[in-house]
Amino acid sequence: MSDIATLSTKYQISIPKEVREARNWKPGQKFAFLHKESGVLLVPVPTDEELFGIAKGASSDNYRDRKDRY
Repeated sequence: MSDIATLSTKYQISIPKEVREARNWKPGQKFAFLHKESGVLLVPVPTDEELFGIAKGASSDNYRDRKDRY
């Protein structure tokens, strides 16, 4: 592992510059922490604009409605 960060006394971690630039992460961007068996996965939370149109062309065939539930 070449990119290592240290947890501060205020429980903050600085993301190394090489990682920020490679991922194009910006100040103010939100992240989710996903708990894994051996650690934590840091994942950027997509904005509404990034999610817009994500289901374009999706088929609504075989869509389950509430009335067909048991």
